[in-house]
This record gives sequence, C-alpha cells and structure tokens, in this order.
Amino acid sequence: MIEDTLVACLDLRGTPCPLNYVRSRLALERLPVGSWLQVDLDPGEPEEMVAESLRAEGHQVCHGLTSPAPEGSCVRLLIQRGG
Repeated sequence: MIEDTLVACLDLRGTPCPLNYVRSRLALERLPVGSWLQVDLDPGEPEEMVAESLRAEGHQVCHGLTSPAPEGSCVRLLIQRGG
C-alpha cells in the first residue's frame, strides 16, 4: 500500500522548470528505496517534465487526480523511489 510507505510530500505548485524536477529528485535521494514521495505540481509542462525525467531515472510515477485549488488546478504525482 502506498499509504504505508509514503514518506514525504512536496508542494511545488508555482515552481518553474527545471527547479521542480531538481527539488523532486533531491527529495527522492533522501528516501529509502521503495518509499513513496507525493509531489503536487502545476498541470501541463511541469507535470510532464517531472514525470518523464523521473521515469527515465528508474522511478515509478503514478498520476493522481487533478484537483481544483483556490489558486488554480493541481496535479498530484506519487513517485516510488527506484533502486
């Protein structure tokens, strides 16, 4: 279950590319292999670039639901650190 191994959450809404990817990657490096990181991003390019880049590094990326927020929509990625 993801809930059992969800270790950290990042709110990167409003963070530009590639800084959102760099912050996600640094957060993953601090987690044990197999742990999950929740990242909230702006939809569109930030979501695509972060997900694609982390998959290329061997991490599992699952898309959560896009949800409305007071300041706009949000995309939630659940990322499992690979070995």
